[in-house]
Amino acid sequence: MKKINVVGLGTGNIDYLTGAGIKCIVSSDILIGGERQLEDISPLLKSSQEKYILKKLSHMIEYIEKEIVHKNITVVVSGDTGFYSLLSYMKKNLLDIEFNVIPGISSFQYLFAKLGESWENYSLCSMHGRELDIIDALKKSTAGIILLTDSENSPYYIGRILMKNNFLDVKIVVGERLSYEDERITEFYVRDTEEHKRDYKMNVVILKKEK
Repeated sequence: MKKINVVGLGTGNIDYLTGAGIKCIVSSDILIGGERQLEDISPLLKSSQEKYILKKLSHMIEYIEKEIVHKNITVVVSGDTGFYSLLSYMKKNLLDIEFNVIPGISSFQYLFAKLGESWENYSLCSMHGRELDIIDALKKSTAGIILLTDSENSPYYIGRILMKNNFLDVKIVVGERLSYEDERITEFYVRDTEEHKRDYKMNVVILKKEK
């Protein structure tokens, strides 16, 4: 059976890429990924390796089906390979292909490690390109929730929702550009949201309930 590799880049900085992921990338004939992902792994790549910048998903599927017959292909994905990842789409559309999946360190794992805390009592959710009843999710959680966000569902937007629902003592932790040189971690309470109205770079958010 034909096989394709899927490597989780995780937070982005290749210092946090697993050894198995690095071996897979450097031994591949073709690397597929978004422009940012391919830029992140560029120090590992040789000029002889072909790079395919991911734009339209259907075109990527056609390309893989054509090239996988005689090429070793690795798809590099951001974040966690098992959580709202490109992997799900690929498995639905590449039915006769075996997947070799190598996970990376997720952004929320990294952020909790930077905080020196564990996350087993938190609920994991996503507002990245999807709707979420954040109030209901927070009520059902034990310690709080972890949120993957996007440009519309910003930390400020989330804070405003919590303010309107009187969750003033919830602490918001924002990790921006995690693992990169310009990494930034900000902590504030919902009641202070207006003081933190600004543009946020690529980020993950933790909502911590008052103990």
